[in-house]
Amino acid sequence: MKSQQVDFGGANVRRNILAVAAPMLTAQILNLLYNIIDRIYIGKIPGEGTIALAGLGLCFPVITMVTAFANLFGIGGAPLCSIARGKQDTAGAQKIMNNAFFMLIATGILLTIFGIAFHRRILYLFGASDATYPYASGYMLIYLLGTVFVMISLGMNPYINSQGFAKTGMKTVVLGAVSNMILDPIFIFGLHMGVKGAAIATVISQLLSAIWALAFLTGKRAELTLDFRGFKPDFACIGEIAKLGISTFVMSFTNGLVQVACNSMLQTFGGDLYISVMTVINSVREIASAPVMAISDGSTPIISYNYGAAKYDLMKKAIRFMTQLGFAYTLIIWGLISAFPEFFIRIFNHDAELIQTAVPSIHVYFFGFFMMAFQFTGQSVFKALNKAKQAVFFSILRKAIIVAPLTFILPHVGGLGVMGVSLAEPISNFIGGLACYITMHKTILKKIERGLTL
Repeated sequence: MKSQQVDFGGANVRRNILAVAAPMLTAQILNLLYNIIDRIYIGKIPGEGTIALAGLGLCFPVITMVTAFANLFGIGGAPLCSIARGKQDTAGAQKIMNNAFFMLIATGILLTIFGIAFHRRILYLFGASDATYPYASGYMLIYLLGTVFVMISLGMNPYINSQGFAKTGMKTVVLGAVSNMILDPIFIFGLHMGVKGAAIATVISQLLSAIWALAFLTGKRAELTLDFRGFKPDFACIGEIAKLGISTFVMSFTNGLVQVACNSMLQTFGGDLYISVMTVINSVREIASAPVMAISDGSTPIISYNYGAAKYDLMKKAIRFMTQLGFAYTLIIWGLISAFPEFFIRIFNHDAELIQTAVPSIHVYFFGFFMMAFQFTGQSVFKALNKAKQAVFFSILRKAIIVAPLTFILPHVGGLGVMGVSLAEPISNFIGGLACYITMHKTILKKIERGLTL
């Protein structure tokens, strides 16, 4: 049963992080394919690819917000599970997982009902025009029907990873992503269903991932299993999960709000074409962020476990290795995007006007992307150590306090217009990234080095 389980308390921290991060990286990249493949195919629909891409881009905030709720109880509870495992408290770890699953299902049902009931108002609020609304609503209504599947697959996978079964967690995502790659062209082009076909393929794929995750967590191989005999929601436990998960929730949710702000300002200063451009830029950002997120996510359970086991020297090694690896990667990917912007844009669309418009924006948007490594490191350490207040604050700082206001202000400054929307991102990376990492360094690393209690 334990043959594929990583020993989080092992002395070789680098090897352990890479052992967890490698399958997580594969999972992160493949998870992108749920939506990235949709965008690639939709952006190349003959005669309507660009406008359809804009319609799909309007659904991004909805997808991001659904993900935020999955992270609230998924990523929120997984570090607590790892800490409990480090303390050899198996019953406590299992209680955390059971309560998280209950909340994922309940929240998924509520989001489905609310989203479908108010989808038209939501889409026009998010920047839809009469031209883009049919594409956006066609995708959104079908996608929302699979919300519970998303909550299970995304929300429960961290509990597989927190037990050391990173390869199994990777397979959860692989199953859905490969299914989506196969089904997308069948529904979009073969059955001529366009945007609706992409949504149907995504929902089916998410269902398959959810079934796989549940099969593992109710089977014999898992160390912690879902067991609802005599189950009653423990709202104190749910509160602890939510308290830690709120940082990731706020990060994801504010990402959605920033996307809404961007779409609104781009519609005002540029029109539907610029929403298509931002859809492409957001897609490139997701691809670029996947590896550094995998490094952070791969380090988090190891930091949590060793915190629970009071092995502070291993914690320090894990934090430093995560920082070094993340910084090196983000520096390299920034250089590649800056040198070859058209290559990344053409992944999603070949329209000459869109490419010409997107190149200057992508240069500005990704300027100093390496600073994101510091944001990811600081945020991950705060979450791993159950430092909820700090994690929440720095989530709010970067997006809600810096990016969102600048997105509304900068387009009006010095005739920046649509370029002001792109400029808000690098400013937030520098300020938010440095503030988060410096605080983590002074309040966590320095204390470890001095042998003080965290």
